[in-house]
Amino acid sequence: MTESCPVPDLIEESSGWGHPSHQDAIAVPLLAFAARPSSYSRAMRSFTPAPVVLLAALLLVPSAVPPSAAQGAAQQPEATSLTGEALPRPELPAEFAAKQETLLREATARLAEDPDSIEAAVWVGRRTAYLGRYRDAIEIYTDALAKHPDSPHLLRHRGHRWITTRMLGRAVEDLTRAAELVRGKDDEVEPDGLPNDRGIPTSTLQSNIYYHLGLAYYLLGELAPALEAYRECLEVSKNPDMLVATTYWLYLTAKRLGQDEEAARALEEVSRDMDIIENRDYHRLLIGFKHHEGVHELWEEASADTSAVRYSTVAYGIGAYHLVGGRADRASAMFRRALESSNWAAFGYIAAEAELARARSGRE
Repeated sequence: MTESCPVPDLIEESSGWGHPSHQDAIAVPLLAFAARPSSYSRAMRSFTPAPVVLLAALLLVPSAVPPSAAQGAAQQPEATSLTGEALPRPELPAEFAAKQETLLREATARLAEDPDSIEAAVWVGRRTAYLGRYRDAIEIYTDALAKHPDSPHLLRHRGHRWITTRMLGRAVEDLTRAAELVRGKDDEVEPDGLPNDRGIPTSTLQSNIYYHLGLAYYLLGELAPALEAYRECLEVSKNPDMLVATTYWLYLTAKRLGQDEEAARALEEVSRDMDIIENRDYHRLLIGFKHHEGVHELWEEASADTSAVRYSTVAYGIGAYHLVGGRADRASAMFRRALESSNWAAFGYIAAEAELARARSGRE
């Protein structure tokens, strides 16, 4: 566990919300990334981590795999970070892992009973990913897409896991296709695989498609299409949780494009008294962006546990706050703090990786 470390001078009266400094390596002028693919963006679009080696039979007949082969697969990294490090399969709490294994067996049995079911395939993929087996989940979605190439549900979930495994160009392809398939159609609530405390799903098929598409573009540094995706997402963000999640990324994207008026309008919809079920850290970060208060306390809380998703979420959010305020050194420090987390699948972690990889690319 990393000792809690306050961030000095987090909120300054003179900080303002101007554009990032173009003199520091971490603050590479991202307007250029939006206008045309950068060398970083092109590299990330063609980025290929460790080879995927999975037989579909592993799920249905695990005993058919020799122990040595299974051990070898378990030791293979699940992904390669945007900064070049191998990312191992995450270690999960025993109780959580046991529950998810049971749920995966049940989902696999349902798929065996109805092998043409898109819903059953989605759930096998989701349950597999909850166990940290992201490459396996991608393979499951890929097999199902061979039967159902026009399923926005399968494309949405595979797109998410392409992001997890840092295959950002492939994520854009899947999620763009998914967006095309749902355009003009009624939206639908997406059931939660890991339900919140109230048992109320907070996202939909379309909001998840546009949300992840915006994120994939954002991570690539392609901000103009990211902003378009978040605008679309905002249109289908119908509850406070989805609203603050979308607004968070839309705000940062708009600020980095110099769209200050749009960023300010987005914050107008955020208030302290919103009934937030899941996305409390996004909400509190937005309140900090809007009122310039409370972020010290949020970091004190979040920095107590490096294994939690919120550690990298908050660290990245504070770093991004500094970046759009022109304080590149402080931004870089917080991005490095985000990577101290053990939860490398968190979006804040991936975003921090992208910033540091972009900075490294700018120096080369």
